[in-house]
Amino acid sequence: MSRAAGAFARGSKAGGAPEAGAVLSALSVPLFVVDEDGCISFVNQAAEQFFASSRTTLIGRPLLDLLPEDSPVVALIHQARAGGHSISESGVTLTSPKIGSHFVSIDAALMADLPGSVVVSIHERSIARKIDHQLVHRNAARSVTAMAAMLAHEVKNPLSGIRGAAQLLELNAAPDDHQLTRLICEEADRIVALVDRMEMFSDQRPLAREAVNIHVVLEHVRRLAESGFARKLRFVESYDPSLPPVYGNRDLLIQAILNLVKNAAEAAPAEGGEILLSTRYQQGVRLAVPGSGSRVDLPLTLMIQDNGPGIPEDLQSHLFDPFVTTKAGGSGLGLALVAKIVGDHGGVIEFDSEPRRTVFRVMLPMAPMDHRAQNGQAGVRQA
Repeated sequence: MSRAAGAFARGSKAGGAPEAGAVLSALSVPLFVVDEDGCISFVNQAAEQFFASSRTTLIGRPLLDLLPEDSPVVALIHQARAGGHSISESGVTLTSPKIGSHFVSIDAALMADLPGSVVVSIHERSIARKIDHQLVHRNAARSVTAMAAMLAHEVKNPLSGIRGAAQLLELNAAPDDHQLTRLICEEADRIVALVDRMEMFSDQRPLAREAVNIHVVLEHVRRLAESGFARKLRFVESYDPSLPPVYGNRDLLIQAILNLVKNAAEAAPAEGGEILLSTRYQQGVRLAVPGSGSRVDLPLTLMIQDNGPGIPEDLQSHLFDPFVTTKAGGSGLGLALVAKIVGDHGGVIEFDSEPRRTVFRVMLPMAPMDHRAQNGQAGVRQA
């Protein structure tokens, strides 16, 4: 055992104070120590999840086995040793075959009592952005709700009169003018259809929620897509079979996921187009409930990924706003509706986009144990 590992493994202090290792392992932030030889000498539980390896496998292993030599983590460790002080860097992308891709902030500090050892903590920026953006998404959905109620009352009735008048004019119009009266009718019908779609946002009834197997929902959506708009695309599935059920409304979850898969299918290239559907259990993500002091755990994450050209950077900050779209002829209500459905479930939706890789992540609460028992889904994992 290395000196650093031994330091963290020592017993409790006098007076019943907890072990340092136990305290650090309770943190949801990945934290690990690299000794003077460049080997990992301590990891907390979050770091085990981050590196997708057990503590036994990681202790004593060279960091360069997990991260490339040009990784920002390696550079910060060198800088911390050279400067003899702590150093931080934010907005960093860590990528390797072992850990995948993460958008993070990194803190590295030299340990005074263990010469050459550096403690590193990694903060997932993407989770912070999920929480920060969630209120924006909900506000966008609320703005559409108010607009929908107004439009249903103020627009649909006059449109009916306009359409009726156009039909009467057509009876006495010259044949050459029939095209114009039909145009009026078609445009009136198009606006009514748009208003009908927006009326979905004004439904404020509480959700009928139950324990839902998200994998059954994903399979249902995949079959719908493969038999229709995504028949020429390749689907790849990577599911966590031990995932407990979601606490949600099955029909609305199908609608939201179907919208996301349809967007992915339209973005994917005609040749070699691919959509990845995946799920995972992610501990340590909690969302404050507006208007109360309670917090909701959101451990269930589902991801829809495509290999299309990516979302234009100028649209990314407004993607969940109503009437924002990259599609010709699109209404821009699909993602706003998805944001509303996810928000109504108490969940979070966010995305990362770059050329040939756009990922939408939906984080949802799991069903309480009593609902799982009622639906015969005990679930493997515990909160």
